[in-house]
Amino acid sequence: MVKISVVIITYNEEKNILRCIDSVLPVADEIVVVDSYSKDLTKKICLEKGVRFIEHPFEGHIQQKNFALAAATYDHVLSLDADEYLSPELTNSILFAKKLWPAEAYEMNRLSSYAGRWMKLSAWYPDRKLRLWNRKLGNWGGDNPHDKVILKKNVNVMHLRGDLMHEAYENAAEFLTKVQSYSDIFAKEKRFTLKSSSFKIFYKTFYTFIFNFFIKRGVFGGFEGAMISLSNTNYTFYKYSKLHEANRHLRTTLIITTYNRKDALELVLLSVLNQTSMPDEVIIADDGSGEDTRQIIDFYQTIFPIPLIHCWHEDSGFRLSAIRNKAIAMSKFEYIIMIDGDMVLPENFVKGHKSHAWKGQFIQGSRVLLLQKRTESMLRERAMHVGFLSSGIGNRLNALESNLLSHIFSYFRKGHMNVRGANLSFWREDVFTINGFNEDFVGWGREDSEFAVRMSKLGVRRKHVKFVAYGYHLFHPENSRKQLPINDAILLKTIHENLRRCENGIEKSVPSTVLRPQFQN
Repeated sequence: MVKISVVIITYNEEKNILRCIDSVLPVADEIVVVDSYSKDLTKKICLEKGVRFIEHPFEGHIQQKNFALAAATYDHVLSLDADEYLSPELTNSILFAKKLWPAEAYEMNRLSSYAGRWMKLSAWYPDRKLRLWNRKLGNWGGDNPHDKVILKKNVNVMHLRGDLMHEAYENAAEFLTKVQSYSDIFAKEKRFTLKSSSFKIFYKTFYTFIFNFFIKRGVFGGFEGAMISLSNTNYTFYKYSKLHEANRHLRTTLIITTYNRKDALELVLLSVLNQTSMPDEVIIADDGSGEDTRQIIDFYQTIFPIPLIHCWHEDSGFRLSAIRNKAIAMSKFEYIIMIDGDMVLPENFVKGHKSHAWKGQFIQGSRVLLLQKRTESMLRERAMHVGFLSSGIGNRLNALESNLLSHIFSYFRKGHMNVRGANLSFWREDVFTINGFNEDFVGWGREDSEFAVRMSKLGVRRKHVKFVAYGYHLFHPENSRKQLPINDAILLKTIHENLRRCENGIEKSVPSTVLRPQFQN
C-alpha cells in the first residue's frame, strides 16, 4: 500500500477548508496546507485539525501548487483546492488505488455547483481532472489560472469512479467577479505570447456560447444552465478583448550608445523627436565622452517630451558592454530598443520594433549604409530625412518600408553570424536572465555575437526584421581590430561550453547608482 500526501493551497478559505480536510482523512497519510497568509480563520482551523501548515507568498496558481508538491513527504500526492472535497464513491476508489496502485496517475470527474445546484447539464461536467499521481512523473503546468498536471510521456492514467465535488459559485455577482479576475490573469499571462483580434474575439465568443448552451445542453439546465453558459461566454469575450488591448500596449526604453561624436548624436536625437510612436524614455549610454557631448544632451533634455537620461562612465577605452549594461540597469520599461549613436531613425522606427515585439524572440533590425559624402552633407545641414530614392546610400533595398513585406520576409536566424548591436530590441527580463552583455569584452568586436549565443541558449530566437525598424547608418572609419583575437576566444568559449549566463555582466550594475559625468570647469 502506498502512502499519500494530500496537498491543498488556501487563501481566506475558512468556510471551505474544514470540509475539504475532513473528506480526505480516510485516504491521507499526511495533509499539507500551503497558505498565502490568510486574513481569516483558515490558519486556526488547519492547526486545530493537526495538518502541516506552511505559509508561502502567492506568485501564481501553478507556482503555489508546485511549491506544495515539493513540500509533501510522500511521492504519491492528491492535490485539491480548498473548495473541493471527495464524494464517498471517489473516496472508495482512491482507497482501492492506494492499496494496489494499478496505474501511475489517476483522473476523476469534477462536479461543480452553482447556487447550491449540482450542474451536470452544462460544460462544467464531466470536467475531468488529474489530481492523484506520483510527483516524480509530473508537476503542475499549463496557464494561470487554469493550471493542469503535465505528465511525462507514456504514463499510465486510470479513471476513478466517483466525483470530486466543487462548490463553485453561490450567485451571479460572485461568478461575474471571478470572470473579471480570471480574464485579467489570462491577459497578463498570455500577453505577447498569444495573438488576439476583433475577428478572433467574435468567433471565439460565438463558439463558446454554442458549445455551452447547445452542445453541452446548458439549454436544459434552466436558469442555472443559462447563467453558466452566458458567463462562460462572457469570460471568453473578456479574456480575448483584454488580451487584444494588452498586446497593443508596450512601454519601451530607447538606449543610444555614443562616444565623442556629438554631431552624429544630435542628428539621432532629432530623428527620435520625429518618431510617430515615441519611446517612454531615452537613455544615452555614453562610453566616456567629453564636455561637448554633455552640453548637447543638456540642451535636448530641455526640449524632449519624455525623459532623456545621460548614463556615463569614465573613458577607459572601448567598454561598450559595460556602458550598455549600466544603461539597461537604469531603464524603467519592459522592452528595450538599442541603437548606436550614429543611427539616424526614420519616423516609424520605434513603431516598427514594437510591431514585431513578441516573447521568446529578440529583434535584429537592418541598416541602410550612408556613404561618406551623404553623411557629411547630413551632419553639416542637420538633415535627417533620407528615403529609398535618395542618393548616397548603399544597400538601398533596406530602405524600402512596407508593413506587408515586413511580415512576409522577416525571418528567424540561427547562429551568431552578422549580429549587430547597432539596431537591436529585446525584453528586459531576458537580458537580466543571461546577465546582460559580457564585460570581458574590451575593444571592438564579437560582444553582440556572444550576446546572441547566450540568448539562443535561453531559448530566445533572433528575428531579422526587414522593411521596417531599419536605421540609416552614418559613415565612419572602421574601429581598431587589435582586440579581435582575444574577443574571438571569449566567443568560442561561450559556444563550446554552452554558456547561458556570463559571469562579468549586468548584475554588478544593478545596485550601483550610475551618475551623470562631473567635469571640471
